[in-house]
Amino acid sequence: MNNKLIKRFVLTISLFMSFASLSAPIDTPEDQLQKMLSQHKGQVVYLDFWASWCGPCRKSFPWMNMAQSKYSELGFSVISINLDTEMPLAKDFLKETPASFPVIYDPDGTIAQAYKIKGMPSSYLIDRDGNIAKAHTGFFTNKQDLYQQEIENLLSKKADGSVSVSDHKVEY
Repeated sequence: MNNKLIKRFVLTISLFMSFASLSAPIDTPEDQLQKMLSQHKGQVVYLDFWASWCGPCRKSFPWMNMAQSKYSELGFSVISINLDTEMPLAKDFLKETPASFPVIYDPDGTIAQAYKIKGMPSSYLIDRDGNIAKAHTGFFTNKQDLYQQEIENLLSKKADGSVSVSDHKVEY
């Protein structure tokens, strides 16, 4: 093959890929959340809503990073929803305060509306069966032990509602 033919082939493939990506549907924030929740089915999930302008959100990120690291092998995951209307604000926040967990951008706040959040940050602790077990508005550093106890309590329960107590199983 000569170079002109190779260049035309590469250009044709590149154009095709560009057009294919333009026509491909883009996942909505709701779709992204549904996919992530499906990927974490049977796990305990800490679903957190935050924005760059929220002071307590800044304080919650180190704790969420720690919880993600400490409990992930036990079946725990943090998923966060950013509600900034401008993505660069969220990206700047994340440069200063990195996240070790996924971030979904929801600039229109459709997920927040569905969850009826009342303040920032708002978090929901979802049990292994997919039920909201706890909800918190705000983040308080003096309640970190309580938040961790709630996570540990849910992690001790199996997806069928039973609790592991050493080698024994207690049914509710």
